[in-house]
Amino acid sequence: MTSPAPIVTAVAALPDGALSALLAPHGLELRYVPDGQPIPGSYWGESEAGLIGNVLFVRSDTPVHSALHEACHWLCMDADRRAALHTDAGGDDTEEAAACYLQVILTSHLAGYDRSRLFADMDAWGYHFRLGSTRAWFEGDSDDAHDWLQRHRAHLLPQQSS
Repeated sequence: MTSPAPIVTAVAALPDGALSALLAPHGLELRYVPDGQPIPGSYWGESEAGLIGNVLFVRSDTPVHSALHEACHWLCMDADRRAALHTDAGGDDTEEAAACYLQVILTSHLAGYDRSRLFADMDAWGYHFRLGSTRAWFEGDSDDAHDWLQRHRAHLLPQQSS
């Protein structure tokens, strides 16, 4: 017997156009898949977001955190990896953490969603961090992820005021 899917915020809960408005300026196209249809490029299957090339595929029941996470994998890639991308974003453990870190940062720019909701959704879905929760990881154990982004994709991080 399988356990029911965790209750997390779905893409349908966002204001119309919010996710596209966040991603389009970076060159990532958002494509909606009809409800009940398989999501192309989904690594996890079911309702999870999919990536093929520069297209992020979602359904109305796709978790927002999944859409953000896959988008952040794409944002963390160089052009060569993006060109060959189909389903598995790849990358090492630190890049995985960087994608998680970046999705937290992006919640500040996504209408209808916020950091607290993301933390709750990621915990409900089953993300695992040494400090026990996504919030604890982000606030106290994410230096490696921030440093990776600083080295590889600094333009995606908020500018520090001096």
